[in-house]
Amino acid sequence: MQEATLRVTGMTCMGCVNSVKRVLTGLAGVARVEVELEPGRVTLAFDPQRVSLSAVRQAIADAGYQVED
Repeated sequence: MQEATLRVTGMTCMGCVNSVKRVLTGLAGVARVEVELEPGRVTLAFDPQRVSLSAVRQAIADAGYQVED
């Protein structure tokens, strides 16, 4: 497992937090997701053999949020 922390903007409420969490836990290879509204942080554990970090970033973007570099 690999762990990553991403800064995500555009989340304004707990509904947004739940949306991001639901999208990421639906990806094959994602084992754990923690989403913090403030400061807009997503921490996840994932299997890089099953899902890439770019796919994780794209899933967040597809849900309507922005991942900052």
